[in-house]
Amino acid sequence: MKIGIDARNLVPERTGIGRYLFEMCRHLASRGDELFLYLPEKPISALPQWPGTAVRIGNYPGGVMRMIWGQTALPRLASKDEVDVFWGPAHRLPRFLDPNIPRVVTIHDLVWVHAAETMRLRTWLAERVLMKPALESADRIVADSGATADALKMLFPRCAGKTSIIYPGLSAIGQGASKDVLKEHHIDRSYVLFVGTHEPRKNLPNLLEAYARLPEEIRRKLLLVIAGGQGWRLGDLRQHIARLGIEPFVRLTGYVSDDELAGLYANARFLAMPSFYEGFGFPIIEANAAGIPVLTSNSSSMPEVAGDAALLVDPADVQSMAGGLARLAGDDALYEKLSAKARANAARFSWEKSADELLAVFHEAIELRAS
Repeated sequence: MKIGIDARNLVPERTGIGRYLFEMCRHLASRGDELFLYLPEKPISALPQWPGTAVRIGNYPGGVMRMIWGQTALPRLASKDEVDVFWGPAHRLPRFLDPNIPRVVTIHDLVWVHAAETMRLRTWLAERVLMKPALESADRIVADSGATADALKMLFPRCAGKTSIIYPGLSAIGQGASKDVLKEHHIDRSYVLFVGTHEPRKNLPNLLEAYARLPEEIRRKLLLVIAGGQGWRLGDLRQHIARLGIEPFVRLTGYVSDDELAGLYANARFLAMPSFYEGFGFPIIEANAAGIPVLTSNSSSMPEVAGDAALLVDPADVQSMAGGLARLAGDDALYEKLSAKARANAARFSWEKSADELLAVFHEAIELRAS
């Protein structure tokens, strides 16, 4: 089978959807099918030479040019390569794709509906304009979670009959758990870890407020370590931290390598991921794989992904979050109970299983388009 893939999410540094796409392509390539990866511009990190994989790189740099590429050069390339099925792994399908080509789209979340205020205007407009026609033209739709599938069916009832849930898998983070990151960022005691881009949906201001409400004796024993690159519309986190008077207890690492991230997971007491909304939430299972529990939100997909290895809180209620932090910091019986279930929860998610299920959906799409 010849599989055409909109691989634009492999252009920037890999986080979230980019990691999802990378792992899916890697495992699809190992199944013996031919992959055609279409990129609007050269990726920041060179792609591995997977067997049976052709990479088509355009010269369309930047957001606006990328959108033009997706509706012009991309469908032409797919037709020229005579692909048997086309996959849009992130909410998009070319409007002018050859009508004879079966097509599948993956929906990771509906942030533009459920947390629109946390999005950049340009991204919100693109989702609003391009997701609906992709859903309508797709032969089959893949959702990352039951929560996303249910939200899709509610908003677009006609999607119900053609939507499948395929969970992403668990990625091995780095080649080894580096402890150098602890020394580099002056992490010299137990800590709660946050992992994610600094943007409104991740709810960092409320997490900082909740941490500031902890008794100082807890904060002296439990640092808050925030790992991830600067996003948008959060202003200067350091100023916010200073206003709360918690500078001595907070460490900002910035963007970290996979080896450094592995080290942070391996040495943390627990992960805090109190997002307002997530379509899946990779850090949850990455932390669980390291044997640590998670404090996460009681909304969207997070309870579904976290299973029995998490303490759930209301992401809009700072006091609820502060209470959760205090419990995981000091209630050893609860901590041990959740920790004991962490690795088993992470083991539910496998890229091999995900790739097999996606291939089955591709075959369904081919049959549907043929009929």
